[in-house]
Amino acid sequence: MTVTAGASTTALDLGPARALTCRECGHQVPLAAEFACAECFGPLEVAYEFGDVTRADIEAGPKSIWRYRQLLPVPSDVDAHPNTEPGLTRLVKADRLAAALGVKSLWVKDDTGNPTHSFKDRVVAVALAAARQLGFTVLACPSTGNLANAVAAAAARAGWESVVLIPSSLERAKVLTTAVYDGALIAVDGNYDDVNRLATELAAEHEDWAFVNVNVRPYYAEGSKSLGYEVAEQLGWRLPDQVVVPVASGAQLTKVDKGFREFTELGLVEGKPYRVFGAQATGCSPVSAAYKAGQDVVSPVKPDTIARSLAIGAPADGPYVLDAVRRTNGAVEDVSDEEVVEGIRLLARTEGIFAETAGGVTVATAKKLIDTGQLDPDAETVLLITGDGLKTLDAVQDKIGPRATVPPSAAAVREALES
Repeated sequence: MTVTAGASTTALDLGPARALTCRECGHQVPLAAEFACAECFGPLEVAYEFGDVTRADIEAGPKSIWRYRQLLPVPSDVDAHPNTEPGLTRLVKADRLAAALGVKSLWVKDDTGNPTHSFKDRVVAVALAAARQLGFTVLACPSTGNLANAVAAAAARAGWESVVLIPSSLERAKVLTTAVYDGALIAVDGNYDDVNRLATELAAEHEDWAFVNVNVRPYYAEGSKSLGYEVAEQLGWRLPDQVVVPVASGAQLTKVDKGFREFTELGLVEGKPYRVFGAQATGCSPVSAAYKAGQDVVSPVKPDTIARSLAIGAPADGPYVLDAVRRTNGAVEDVSDEEVVEGIRLLARTEGIFAETAGGVTVATAKKLIDTGQLDPDAETVLLITGDGLKTLDAVQDKIGPRATVPPSAAAVREALES
């Protein structure tokens, strides 16, 4: 099978991936740089034919997401090409946070340890591997920040050019941590949804540009399955009872759920009921609003929240988030910006993990779910912390600082501590 992208043609090797299938009507098309069904305009996702995969195979693999290469749409020699090698981040037993929240057993999946300090390194690594097979030569994206970092870094590592589009109001730290890789960084006057529409237009004009979350989105999104895989493997090859996932486009939540289901179907873990919960900021909570209203359609909103990495007013996977949480008897909840900041500070002071605003959303939502009786405090729970707090310092800079400023004397320090 071959595919043409731009002027280049290459034989396809995407491992176990066999086709793209529509999530709405089930229509299948050959593997290609396509993201919408020609029959009903529904979104396409990767369909697989998995071979025999064992725990031993995975455990013998690289200490990165490529240990799961037999389950991802990437070639078997994926780690032979320069990439940022994300994944296998730590799963932290969060006993002090558990005590603060009133939960019996709590884990934090700390994805701040990825190369550019967010889970986006996972999805970009998979997108880059697919883009290389599909004949692209430029890596691109619209982004709320973390994806911008990941695309710019991955392109630099691979020796590719990058084109990154961001809202002009993006946090300064995320702008700088993208610009440092010296790709083409373009700020756009508008919110993320405006930037995303522009990216879709540009993707049609530039056939050699792989917009990771547009024209190669079916492959890109599969990278989030590795979060589900790792949680199950790090728990000793078993599924948690409950997981709380931040929701922006919604793809991460649906793919973590997909990862759990695939591990079960392949016999890598014992099947059991588990519950999936989504977390949003109230200032951009279209999925939470639809869930609470009992609707199947997610109505777009104009974002207004400090949690800019989650500020997607028209989430592409919103309906599928609703499907996943309802199927697993979970829920979607939202929290105020004030609660987001307190969530950041609570995680930091109990577990020594400094999360960005999306992490504050996850922690604060977990607290709200417990307080409202939606999340079972006696069930083993995992919180996904998907980005580093150093990226969103503006969220806390006016809330924290030195306890006191004193002259250089021990007496002054004692006095400050006593007061």
